[in-house]
Amino acid sequence: MSTVEDFFAQHDDWPWNPPRPGRATFHYLIAVTEGELRHDVDHITRTVAPGQWLWVRPGHAQCWHPPDAARGPFILFEPEVLRPDLARLLAPLTTHEAPAVLSPHADDAAWLRLTALQLLDEHRALGRRPLPVHHALRRSLLESLLLRLANSPGIAPTATATTTAGTGRADRYGRFLDALEMHFRELHQAADYAELLDCSVRTLSRAARDATGKGVRELIDERRLLEARRLLGAARWDAQAVAAHLGFTDPANFGRFFRDRTGLTPATFAARAARTDA
Repeated sequence: MSTVEDFFAQHDDWPWNPPRPGRATFHYLIAVTEGELRHDVDHITRTVAPGQWLWVRPGHAQCWHPPDAARGPFILFEPEVLRPDLARLLAPLTTHEAPAVLSPHADDAAWLRLTALQLLDEHRALGRRPLPVHHALRRSLLESLLLRLANSPGIAPTATATTTAGTGRADRYGRFLDALEMHFRELHQAADYAELLDCSVRTLSRAARDATGKGVRELIDERRLLEARRLLGAARWDAQAVAAHLGFTDPANFGRFFRDRTGLTPATFAARAARTDA
């Protein structure tokens, strides 16, 4: 737990001087209270204005930019810090496709800012009270903050549908996302995931469309494409290695897959990413 200005001051030569990409292994959560913060998440430059929050999730490719006049609390935490019951409630907020920039409801903004500052104060209060109490207070403040952020526009509500059918579809879609995250490298057909979830392809497709408006195959392809962009860009893998990692038996098929969805060949995309990082 720190602030944007302190974090940059303490690391004046890393990793933004010069900016270069990396793969996030923690949750990076920044509340911008002054100025504007620019930050690349999965190769898209985001501009975070005062009152907004930047959330970089584990697995995202990210690239820092100098903070300039940006100010605000900076929260860094591991995925394991979330208790299982809380993690389920926050799944729509922590999933990799959730928005990188959050704009909380106006009624929540002041409360969120104050809670973030209280969390920062408690972090700096190490030694002021017994260590178990200190840790419990930090966890409680973080959990409260995340639960309130989950109310932000653009975040799908946790499954609370009133009908049995609606609840079942939401639960099935959540289980599909879990399965997709584990198996997108080797399983590429809707039928593969329907079999894993013990349901029909039609049932799984209905759950996906209810949740996202997209088909199962489209969601699978989006996840594979996202990983390809991360590996070609931040990780600097070559196209052949990425193709093998994502289960393409022929690198040419991977090239067509990537070009059809981005308008670029993998080599061109990687070269552009390298020039941007230079």
